[in-house]
Amino acid sequence: MTFKPFDLTGKVALVTGGNSGIGLGMAEGLAQAGAAVVIWGTNEAKNRAAETKLLGHGAKVLAQKVDVADEPAVVAAMAEAIAAMGRLDFVAANAGIGQGAPFTEVTADIWRRVMAVNLEGVAWTFREACKHMVERAKAGDPGGSLAVTSSVSAIHGAPRNEAYASTKGAVIAMMKGLAVEFGRRGIRANAIVPGWIRSDMTMGAQNSPVFTDKVISRVPAGRWGEPEDFAGVAVYLASDASRYHSGDTFVIDGGYTVF
Repeated sequence: MTFKPFDLTGKVALVTGGNSGIGLGMAEGLAQAGAAVVIWGTNEAKNRAAETKLLGHGAKVLAQKVDVADEPAVVAAMAEAIAAMGRLDFVAANAGIGQGAPFTEVTADIWRRVMAVNLEGVAWTFREACKHMVERAKAGDPGGSLAVTSSVSAIHGAPRNEAYASTKGAVIAMMKGLAVEFGRRGIRANAIVPGWIRSDMTMGAQNSPVFTDKVISRVPAGRWGEPEDFAGVAVYLASDASRYHSGDTFVIDGGYTVF
């Protein structure tokens, strides 16, 4: 028998925030590896464009308009995705917002919105995914993989981004708890920690010569990260190659945090 640990044929993956940036980079890798893919996003036009791109890879695709901060919407969308696809094997909680501001000017509304999307949205997404995966395990079909997108802001200081960084540290702690609680059900959980990546969220920094000179010049890889740089880790975590790999953090930053 040929060893094909990264073949995702027959598996179904869900990526929140999967219509652009890192999420779309993951979704494309998953589709190219043979998975059926569900993407969640709040922008219908971007959902449709991403859906078309993924269909071009020959994948079965479902694009849903979902705000992960809306708990009832997450519950309903998860049920719809499972009904349409039959199962979920891999769930990447990637949706997130920034809204950076000087800490002395952070309002309750800003703080709560970042928490609602970046932390509560992950919790609702994983809670519903775990319900499904646990029921499958009870029925004799154990297994499943959860991945959350954190940030290097959880590792080093991120001025003007205390709300964002707080959520990104919290989801790593959440991931560790899930890895322990559900390991006996064959469910594993890991975190992905991106560095400076080209996306809509970093557009302002991309257009700043000062940022390029002071920050990107310090990245040992010598460049911005690209969304496609996350295809490989998504495929690995969704595949049987990672079936004994849980509770870990994957720092993907071109070497930035160790320099």
